[in-house]
Amino acid sequence: MKLRLSLQTRLVLITGMAAMLAVIVALLLSEWVENRWAEWSLALVIAFVATAFLVRWWSAPMVSLLRALSGSVASFRDGDFSFGIVHATDDELGDLVASHNELATVLREERQNLFQRELLLDTVIQNTPVAMVLTEPRGHVVYGNLAARQLFNSGRRLEGLLFDEVMAELPQSLRDALDQGGDRLFTVSGETEDDTYHLARRGFRLNGRPHELYLFRRLTAELSRQEVASWKKVIRVISHEINNSLGPIASLAHSGQELLRRGDSERMQRVFATIEERARHLDRFIGGYASFAKLPTPRLEQVDWMPFLQHLRSHYDFALDGEALATPGRFDPAQLQQALINLLKNAHESGTDPADVTLTLRRASGGVRIDVADRGPGMSDAVLANALVPFYSTKRSGTGLGLALAREIVEAHGGRIGLSNRDGGGLAVSLFLPQA
Repeated sequence: MKLRLSLQTRLVLITGMAAMLAVIVALLLSEWVENRWAEWSLALVIAFVATAFLVRWWSAPMVSLLRALSGSVASFRDGDFSFGIVHATDDELGDLVASHNELATVLREERQNLFQRELLLDTVIQNTPVAMVLTEPRGHVVYGNLAARQLFNSGRRLEGLLFDEVMAELPQSLRDALDQGGDRLFTVSGETEDDTYHLARRGFRLNGRPHELYLFRRLTAELSRQEVASWKKVIRVISHEINNSLGPIASLAHSGQELLRRGDSERMQRVFATIEERARHLDRFIGGYASFAKLPTPRLEQVDWMPFLQHLRSHYDFALDGEALATPGRFDPAQLQQALINLLKNAHESGTDPADVTLTLRRASGGVRIDVADRGPGMSDAVLANALVPFYSTKRSGTGLGLALAREIVEAHGGRIGLSNRDGGGLAVSLFLPQA
């Protein structure tokens, strides 16, 4: 079994050897030197020189090892984990070297695993249909995947370019979505069809510096499928309502014939009243859907904002954020009022405190922007993606026409609508109306 000597034991042995050497030299000198002080002084000098030589000889491998460790740690700091150190002695330094080599092995394996994960992640990101753009604090693009290059730069690299300069060449609706901030839907007009996108943006710190990640997801195909499903749903709903009304009407008509034959006029009046009530219900139901399908062309006129907002407040209360614009707007007051009533109704039904329902009116580039905001639970990404689709509703008794009708009205005015979740909770619906 190999004997293990610690560094402390070895140092004690060297010190003991030096002391023994001093005693031996003193005994040898006692035969030639008569002065005892000179004898011991000479013995101590010889012992000191011998001790210095022994310590230097003994510590030379340790000094070399410490220099090697220092260089290896510097390599670790630079990301190079390929270095290993050999030390044969069985002592504390040997344990340190073994731990160092184990650390290097673990770091090499971790970096290899990290490299494999990064390679997998990059493969997934590059092949995802979601366009991803990462920007640094000064606005330069530090990463853009394949979908982003195809969407924004004709397939060319985006890294190093200013994101604002890249966006300057893109459609106005996309730039407006970026300027408004938050998550939102927007539509880009194409040569053959319009494409709908969902924009999500997130800020985080990377290497101690703030960065922003933009995600653009094309939802045209999903929305088309949802529209087909919505039309099937509305057909089922209309068929159900018509059958629920026509069935009783047919039955009551048969009963009326029998009562007429008997001459029972009193019961006949109740039959006719019931038939009238069912017919009116069916008329109101069909009229609600017809109003969406037959939205007339807006009749634009000059409208003062303050009286318009005061009349709107008589339907649903809200807090006006800021002041009304002094310059009149140009829009169809009846249609815009209907759109805003739908938005305010949704805000009040979101579960928010009525005092937190706000309406903001301000001038935007080339038009006027109206924001209706609440402090409710907001919308999930799935609901945001479908909220403007006709007949799509998350409410049990909802028709799914409120936001869709508001969208139709705003787009008929040449404007656009956007939805986004608010910081701190709640939903904001933004209407943009172009002004001459």
